[in-house]
Amino acid sequence: MSALRILFIGGSGIISSACAHAAVDRGMRLFVLNRGTTQLRPLPEQVVRVQADIRNSASVAKALGGLEFDAVVDWVAFTPDHVRADLELFRGRTRQYVFISSASAYQTPPSRLPIVESTPLRNPFWQYSRDKIACEDLLVSAYREEGFPATIVRPSHTYDRTLVPLDGGWTALGRMRQGKPVIIHGDGTSLWTLTHNTDFARGFVGLLGHPRTIGEAFHITSDDVLTWDQIAHALAAAAGCQPTIVHVPSEAIAAEDPGWGAGLLGDKAHSMVFDTSKLRRIVPEFVATVPFEQGAREIVAWYEEDQARQVIDPALDATMDRLVDRYGIRGR
Repeated sequence: MSALRILFIGGSGIISSACAHAAVDRGMRLFVLNRGTTQLRPLPEQVVRVQADIRNSASVAKALGGLEFDAVVDWVAFTPDHVRADLELFRGRTRQYVFISSASAYQTPPSRLPIVESTPLRNPFWQYSRDKIACEDLLVSAYREEGFPATIVRPSHTYDRTLVPLDGGWTALGRMRQGKPVIIHGDGTSLWTLTHNTDFARGFVGLLGHPRTIGEAFHITSDDVLTWDQIAHALAAAAGCQPTIVHVPSEAIAAEDPGWGAGLLGDKAHSMVFDTSKLRRIVPEFVATVPFEQGAREIVAWYEEDQARQVIDPALDATMDRLVDRYGIRGR
């Protein structure tokens, strides 16, 4: 049986890089289309590189020539225009087209937990999520009207060693190290699901080329559910410090910093727990094995390898100071 021919559009991101390694390890013949710029996360040596700019359809068509694929995965499609361009490029060229959506597209706030794939899609708070919903709508129509072989995948909060899950990234972790209070939205008790990128990849590659995925949507998450206070404490323990937490209402954060607030009100302010039984029916070997305590140690170790990575955002740091002054030290 010949190896599956898979095309990744993008491939050096937090999620896609882990999936690239998993696909190659599974014996797939992986092609990666990108602009050939410097990558933080190196691709496997076995990857066939295709250099083109996905925003220039003519250059992509020329670079791909007559190549056809068992699956095409677009990791960098964010708007309906991106999806329309993909539909033109890949009709008749692939047996499966995988769109990377977002779990933030689900009903926000959710009316019930756990989230399942049939949970309604509605997010009035975050444009990013509304754009993903619009992309999904286009693909569902293309599947219904012409049989376009679309599969939709909705990641939730997926991380690797380069990503501090707290808002502010290293700015938040650096504040802990300096003994300064860190901001946690709400009262710190809402539940959040964190998924290591290697665990995501284990579930994802099992969907590639699978005939039962066509016309379907799947989310891929771990069962590692923590409160936001627990996330802060796990990071602090890995960093060898004790956090001082200040709880601030999400609405107050949004009023102070609309960019920060959009991601809170549109996603993180609400408990999000997922039922992954649909994925497990297709990929029965899927199991998430990396607890966040281990992931937190990986994160801290990566930042400690190079002091240049430990960048404090002065504007965000000042915003956090103002919120601390206003709301006082009420945490643990």
